[in-house]
Amino acid sequence: MSSSDLPRLLIVIGSSRPGRLGHHVGRWFEYRVREHGQFEPVVADLAEIALPFFDEPRHPRLGDYAHQHTRDWAALVGSTDAVVLVTPEYNHGPSAVLKNAIDFLHAEWRDKPVGFVSYGGVAAGTRAVQQLVQIVATVRMIPVFDAVAISGVRQVVGEGGEVASTQSMDRSSIALLDELARLLQQLHPVPAGN
Repeated sequence: MSSSDLPRLLIVIGSSRPGRLGHHVGRWFEYRVREHGQFEPVVADLAEIALPFFDEPRHPRLGDYAHQHTRDWAALVGSTDAVVLVTPEYNHGPSAVLKNAIDFLHAEWRDKPVGFVSYGGVAAGTRAVQQLVQIVATVRMIPVFDAVAISGVRQVVGEGGEVASTQSMDRSSIALLDELARLLQQLHPVPAGN
């Protein structure tokens, strides 16, 4: 099976601030996805995409987008089968850019399995994930239970951006990807013989 035959997994890097660690964590997870072999990873770094704060005049559920940046974002999200949100924790919640990126769209998120890779200090970004579960459920995504939660992220990401993967990170990334693949198969079964 070529990578083009694999379901596409959108990895959204949900931090844009200078000095962030999220892009290193996101690239580590992209590597884990490739190693897992059941998805074609597609990375969306919100710092590079640079969506403005929500500026569409009509409700996203209508899909009648006025701006090219929204149409581009919609095309990217719509072209994927499942999503993983890589999230820091700011003041016990997700970053504003990540919430904003979710708010821009509606139908493009619908019925997609979604998982979480969170990072931070002692709480490992888990409080941000608790809020994100409510947000993604509202746009009809299907959150999975298994997640990657990286505590003490500054001890895991080196000076050059390399990530020293722990056994816990590796095990939880496999569990997350297995669960996304299982749920995706249940939602969109592949007929026998294909």
